[in-house]
Amino acid sequence: MTEQNSLERLTGLIAFARAGSLGSFTAAARMLSVSPSAVSKSIKRLEQNLGVPLFTRTTRSLKLTPEGRDLHERALRLLHEAEEIEQAAKSARSEPSGRLRIAAPLPIGIHLLAPALAIFRQKYPQVTVDLRLSDHFVDIIEQGIDVAVRIGDLSDSRLLSRSLAPHQLCCYASPAYLERRGVPDHPDELAGHETVALRYQSSGQISRWPFRLGERSIEIVPTAGIIVDASDALVAALVAGGGIGLTASFIAAPHVASGTLVPVLARYAVERHNITALWPESRRANPAVRAFLALLQDLFRERMKDSAAISPATRQASPENP
Repeated sequence: MTEQNSLERLTGLIAFARAGSLGSFTAAARMLSVSPSAVSKSIKRLEQNLGVPLFTRTTRSLKLTPEGRDLHERALRLLHEAEEIEQAAKSARSEPSGRLRIAAPLPIGIHLLAPALAIFRQKYPQVTVDLRLSDHFVDIIEQGIDVAVRIGDLSDSRLLSRSLAPHQLCCYASPAYLERRGVPDHPDELAGHETVALRYQSSGQISRWPFRLGERSIEIVPTAGIIVDASDALVAALVAGGGIGLTASFIAAPHVASGTLVPVLARYAVERHNITALWPESRRANPAVRAFLALLQDLFRERMKDSAAISPATRQASPENP
């Protein structure tokens, strides 16, 4: 086997591993920074060399054949080992550099991460940041993500993790709505108000509203006149006077500061400790990952402190001062 043939076969295996995970030549090409035709040709040559078809192709879908499924897991292991070699080489350099792939939920990405990326790049200009936002969990290992931020319980034991600062969940409404409809004094009174609810894109379920009543917690699902599936849409509806809605303090904080929203039922707000940064073991020593994790820690600490200072306890709406 010539050196050129070995290189082509390795290239084909990498393209096959990515395409098999993503179910698309185009998506694999985007991740590998090559053209879809290059991915297609690499995989076709690999199939010819192996003597078996790896994919069943139609105009609308790309599926692994039985032989392809058997080989895909092995190709993934090879790809992960190659990435570990690359990461080990990069970690030998003390200065963070290279592409940093970050995955995060939409609200965290928009309100916390995206505004901080300019500062991060000013400090580490050799790092290219690739921020991917979605309300769906991605497979960090298969999609080659370096750092992910997640809200909720962790289920992947293959990953390293670090808890970030806690946040509060509180109800908010516009001053105009509260002046028109009055300020509820207890969660039970929400039944007499217009409410705006969030539907999770990942599950299709309506978000439950938690409240702290003394030593116990309750959850309710108000009958909502408006249901949206993005936090920014929820906040926009609240600012426009659509009713009362529940959201995280760090999302509402800028609107509270500007006076377009005020906390409601703040004495019943709950605190959550379920925002976590995750990264693969293979990225442990990567300088860019370490630098970004440090930024996350500082960013969440400062932003949560700022949002707590202007939300629940300090800006509670009252019937006399909505």
